[in-house]
Amino acid sequence: MVGVSDSTGTLAHTPGFAEWSFPADAAAVRTARTLVRDTLREWGLESVTDVTVLLVSELVTNSLRYASGPIGVRMYSHAGPTLLVEVSDPLPDPPRERVADADDEGGRGLQLVALASRRWGTRPGNTGKTVWFELSLPG
Repeated sequence: MVGVSDSTGTLAHTPGFAEWSFPADAAAVRTARTLVRDTLREWGLESVTDVTVLLVSELVTNSLRYASGPIGVRMYSHAGPTLLVEVSDPLPDPPRERVADADDEGGRGLQLVALASRRWGTRPGNTGKTVWFELSLPG
């Protein structure tokens, strides 16, 4: 079951705030991608949809791989020049960037986040951590 709280404002295309909580289950990645894509379309932010969906997918996958509790995804865009996306999980250890060998099937998620985003980082929470990234919005 996915908990959904969405307060995007009164206009469908007014950027705002969305938040979801997913169980640590493989279906969370697909559900997160769908909800992020649908919300960005509703907000009129189609230009950043593909990259946002890709980065959220990478971060939720990382959370699933290492954490055993709920995974949170939040998006903020209050008519500013950026979209802020956060992925939280109960594991307190910050993620570590690593250099993947050419034959490695994984290990590139944080590199993707670093290369595709305007800024990114991590911060500790009361019960875990949050990995966040910002994307520049057009206009």
